[in-house]
Formats: sequence, C-alpha cells, structure tokens
Amino acid sequence: MKKRLWFIMSMLLIITLILSGCGGKKKTTLKMATGGTTGTYYAYSGTISQVLSKKIDNLSFDVQSTGASKANIYLISDKEADIALVQNDVMYYAYNGTDLFAGEKVSGFSAMAGLYAEVCQIVAKSGINSIEELRGKRVSVGDIGSGVEFNARQILEAYGITFDDIVVNNLSFGDSATAFKDDKIDAFFCVAGAPTTAVVELATSNPINLLKVDDEHAAKLMEKYPFYTKFDIPGGTYKGVDASVQTVAVVATYIVAQDLSEDLVYDMTKALFENAGEIAIGHPKGAELDPAYSVASISIPMHPGAKKYYKELGLL
Repeated sequence: MKKRLWFIMSMLLIITLILSGCGGKKKTTLKMATGGTTGTYYAYSGTISQVLSKKIDNLSFDVQSTGASKANIYLISDKEADIALVQNDVMYYAYNGTDLFAGEKVSGFSAMAGLYAEVCQIVAKSGINSIEELRGKRVSVGDIGSGVEFNARQILEAYGITFDDIVVNNLSFGDSATAFKDDKIDAFFCVAGAPTTAVVELATSNPINLLKVDDEHAAKLMEKYPFYTKFDIPGGTYKGVDASVQTVAVVATYIVAQDLSEDLVYDMTKALFENAGEIAIGHPKGAELDPAYSVASISIPMHPGAKKYYKELGLL
C-alpha cells in the first residue's frame, strides 16, 4: 500500500514538473514607464496594459509612474524599462543628440507606435489674431528647458521670430492661465491633448484666440523638424472659438527597448491598433489610434517588429 502511494505521489510530481516546464510559453512581464500618476500618460498606459495583457498570451505589464518623456528615454537606455511613453520630438532629440539632449546621443531604443496628438496650442488675447502679432508681446513659452519651450522656439522661428522679439515668461500651463487672467501675459504656448483643462477653464471666463499655423509655415517647420504633424483643433473645442484652427502637433509615442524580440513587438503593435475600440472605452485618447498617423509621426528608426506590422498594412 505504501509502495503504491509512493508511486502515485512520484508520478504526480513528475507530471507537475513536465507541465510547468513544457506547458506553454513562459510568462513575460514588461516594465512600462509612463508619467505622473495624475497625468494622461499614466492613465492611458494603464488602459493599454490591461487590453494588451488580455489579448496577448503570457504577457503582463508592470506600469510605473515616472518623470515622463526625458526620464523615460534614459530608463529604456539603461535597461530599467522595456516600453515607455514619450513625445516624438523628445525621442528625436535623444536619437540625434540635439536640443534637450544637446551633444548626447542616446541609444538602445526604437519606435513602436505613435498614439495621439499633443497639440501645440497658442492661446492669445482676443485682440491678437496671428503669430506675427506676438512680436513685442508678453508670451509664456513653458518651463525653462521643457519640451514646450523648444516647441515655442521652433514655431516662432518658422515665422522669423526669436525669443529676443518677445517678452519671455517661463510658466507652466496652469500658471500661464492664471497670468493670462491677471493680464500679466498676452499669450502662451500649451502643448497637450485638446481640449486641455487649463485652457477650457480659462475660456469659460476670458475671451481667447487660438492662433493658426498656416500651410506655408507648417511646411517650413516640418521640413526642418520632421516630428511635427499638422492638426486641426475643431471649432467649439473651447468657448468662443467657433471655427476650426489649424496648428501643428507632436505625438505621444511608445518606444521600446531595441533588444525586445521582433515577435513580441509585432504582437504588441498589432494588438494595439486592432483593439483601438476597446482601448477607447477605457481612455478617450484610444479613439485617435491610427496606424497611418503613427507611421507619419515617427522620425527615428522603428523596431523591426513594429515595421513588420506596418508593412503588412502597406504603410511602408
């Protein structure tokens, strides 16, 4: 009896070992770098992680709050994250060693997917009707050294305007809106998804204009800085701005570690775009997922897995 029990126990142990060793692929957990816990990057990536984990066998994500774009570039490069959300202009600077990464090319990452537009919104007093009219005005261009400051410099440059031609204020979006209300500035740059809460709240109590980036200057800008895309802010996005306004945008983008497998990145890219509807239920920015827009917004090398998916769609 004891021998029989011992035999049964031994067989069960052998079967368990076989199943655990050979029964399907090993579970993969990717570290996903996002942004602050109150920001869009963190919430959006939470939705993405849930949907992709459900659609791809044996894949899960460890979603981490971080300092966003610039910090995330370093986390990928230092192998402390596997996938990260960044602005496409910041990844361009890092790859080429310019602007925010002046003199320091960062390696070890490649692009997977452009997700949604982070719109360059130029909010001005109701008496200012064009970018050219910003000369001599008090303009907030974002925090010192921020991506917004570089966007402001580049857009003004396309119009032949430098920071020497305006009265520069370095304020966050919220502080810019407050200064605008208090008549301490005449205009400010805001780079974020539209509508942006700070601008919505401002427009409810103060008349504003959104300044247009016309075709000629957009083309000039995009030729020099290929990470920009044209973008129309629909009429009615903000109170008192009834007509659509053309501007430019940078794009929130997933980058991945260069050494991730081609099959895994292909599966993630495919699942991302093929489940856009489900992602949009979890986060409204999911509605902007579009593989053609993604390809148009990427100006650094793509990961081979992502490239394989876009080629299947005839986009490359």
